Amino acid sequence: MSDVYQKLATFLDNLPAGYPSTESGVELRILKRLFSPEEAEVAMTLTMMPETAAAVAARTGRNEGDLAEALEEMAKKGLIFRISKKDSSLYSAAQFVVGIWEYHLNSLDEGLIRDVNEYMPALLKKGWVDVKTKQMRVVPVSKSISAGMAVTPYEAAEAIINAQSKIVVSPCICRKEQKMVGKGCDKPQEVCLAFGAGAYYYEKNGLGRSIDKAEALSILKAGVDAGLVLQPGNQQKPMNICMCCGCCCGILKNMKTLDKPAQMVHTNYYAQVEEEACIACEACVDRCQMDAITVDASAQINLDRCIGCGLCVTDCPTEAITLKQKAEESRYLPPKNVFETYMNIAQERGLM
Repeated sequence: MSDVYQKLATFLDNLPAGYPSTESGVELRILKRLFSPEEAEVAMTLTMMPETAAAVAARTGRNEGDLAEALEEMAKKGLIFRISKKDSSLYSAAQFVVGIWEYHLNSLDEGLIRDVNEYMPALLKKGWVDVKTKQMRVVPVSKSISAGMAVTPYEAAEAIINAQSKIVVSPCICRKEQKMVGKGCDKPQEVCLAFGAGAYYYEKNGLGRSIDKAEALSILKAGVDAGLVLQPGNQQKPMNICMCCGCCCGILKNMKTLDKPAQMVHTNYYAQVEEEACIACEACVDRCQMDAITVDASAQINLDRCIGCGLCVTDCPTEAITLKQKAEESRYLPPKNVFETYMNIAQERGLM
């Protein structure tokens, strides 16, 4: 039985985001919590390319009826991804993060939370620190952008939202799971936005509720007012926007432990202080999720830690902090779509 979980771990590790082994074997404990041996076998018949049950059955020699039933049940449990169409469903393998872990929003327990928190540093090192292309990026809050700054639509959260035809909001799994184990913060929970196929998956699985653009923009404002970092998917047409805090978010919390977190995010901005205008009130210190700001006679920004989110700008009473765009040659152009993002990650990990 343990052999099938080792095979599943290897299978997941060969997906772009990775699923590395550890000395403690915590990655296997997680899989045993989530998958039955039979489900593990079925999961390994899939690829990242969506297919019908009939196509998977034909490719693997399995009984189509039994496979279709198993795939749908696994999609409901958040073990694989499903694209629902009018006359059929398409199924694909899900990565552990972003994917299987987030899909277990409604089925968390303290044991799973404990194991995933133990595992997250190892997972993020392989799938985040050790690759050039990340799954997420950081965009600035709109209040921090000056009038003369040229901002592309994929760098503006409001523009991303306004381009959507299907939006679902769900609770943040990071703040939810931290609350369940007596940690975390009181920042808003229902702030994670999914778009397109991801939104339909979340809605059908009961992970969130469908909302219109006006409510999505209102939720965005509430998240920014609460001091949450805006992290859309790393594409020009993202499938989601996460609103994250440095105390709960699996990504930000672990990046915060690094000496130079700014090198680990895709951002085109950085904050700058006009020392003469600064009154050393420390409002910016409270807003910064990366511990990038210290205050003596005036605020000082450690650019190795600043991720360009713009939150510090929004609470400065004297407008002493401004957000600056990086030099044109240093700006980051996101991949066009999710497929290109994962192709880039797979190439960087030597999987292609």
